[in-house]
Amino acid sequence: MTSILFGSLIFFFLLNTPIAVAIGLASLAAILWSGMIPPVVIVQKMFTAADSFPLMAVPFFILAGSLMEQGGISRRLVEFANSIVGRFSGGLAFVAIIASMFFGAISGAAVACVAAIGTILIPSMVKRGYDTPFATAVQATAGTLGVMIPPSIPMIIYGVLTGVSIGALFLGGILPGFLVGGSLMLVAWIISRKRGYKGDEKASFARIAATFKDAFFALLMPVIILGGIYGGVFTPTEAAVVAVVYGFLIGFFVYRELSLKKLKDILVTTAVGTSTVMFIIATSSVFSWILTAQRVPQAVAAAMLSFSSNPIVILTLINLLLLFIGTFMETTASIIILVPVLLPVVTQIGVDPLHFGIIIVVNLAIGMVTPPLGVCLFVGCSIAGIKLEAISRAAWPFIFIMIADVLLLTYLPWISTVLPKLAGIY
Repeated sequence: MTSILFGSLIFFFLLNTPIAVAIGLASLAAILWSGMIPPVVIVQKMFTAADSFPLMAVPFFILAGSLMEQGGISRRLVEFANSIVGRFSGGLAFVAIIASMFFGAISGAAVACVAAIGTILIPSMVKRGYDTPFATAVQATAGTLGVMIPPSIPMIIYGVLTGVSIGALFLGGILPGFLVGGSLMLVAWIISRKRGYKGDEKASFARIAATFKDAFFALLMPVIILGGIYGGVFTPTEAAVVAVVYGFLIGFFVYRELSLKKLKDILVTTAVGTSTVMFIIATSSVFSWILTAQRVPQAVAAAMLSFSSNPIVILTLINLLLLFIGTFMETTASIIILVPVLLPVVTQIGVDPLHFGIIIVVNLAIGMVTPPLGVCLFVGCSIAGIKLEAISRAAWPFIFIMIADVLLLTYLPWISTVLPKLAGIY
């Protein structure tokens, strides 16, 4: 049954079938082949997987990101960031990264981050003389911060699967997010200095104060969301609803850049995005259930532990596997399929599930900027109007530094666990 499951999956991948459909059809083929499980079980498992209160946060965070993009919030974040760091060499690249961190602290999604910030900054960078592939690569890789900086949709899914506190995962993602963001800025600065990308004139205090005032309500958004979660005022799911209400009120009544026509487009975009994510979650849960029923996690654990019981060796192998899987499988599907398989392995060697969750999220985020899947690369390409080959070459320096960050996070677990432990929520 397992051979049919994986054989069918590879077959559908070769046919270029959408990931969610390929996973669902492979699961159906395995069940039909077994002859012992009625196909209606697939529908039951899909419904059960989607029927989860914490997963309600997914559509609301997607909606909050769309409201930010269309309501003028992302533009004000960009202007404020530019007033602070725009004067340095590669200043606009810094702005792209910092604005993506702000955006990630609200939306929890990488693709939305690239779209919202990239539509503003990629054309601006090109106009200022930045190489188009470089500008696009900066924004595409910075977009991955959307799933590292809390709140994070992949962290929500990991928490639902494992029972690890989603609030602890959010808090655990703060330092890794800053580590990756700082590393991307370092690479951008080195390349910008080499190519002579000059910054703007130093902004006056008056300009910084003006942009801060204009962006105040936008900057207040992540404070309300994360402060409410860690203060025990509301759950992560309720925080997603608060983000939507706040984003709507600010965009419609304060900034006045939302309209009924825009709202209709936002709701359609959110519905499509939510349907895609939830369909992947549903079909992947069936796939994962079959793997568990066939005791694949136990077999993988035994095979890895027979090879070595050294945590460093095991985690290195897992990192290599995650980097490979991330190149051709969507992040949500990868988490749902791989976590039940790999978690028993790492718990046997004493790895903290919270630490492992951060490793998985950051590692698979790299897959968003590595071909052939590289969803953030494709969004960047569509904005800049360039080919995938061009942006892929420009992205490699940023990808390499992100891999180095993953290794640091892997072998220095305190980076991921210190804040949740200090806060007393883990």
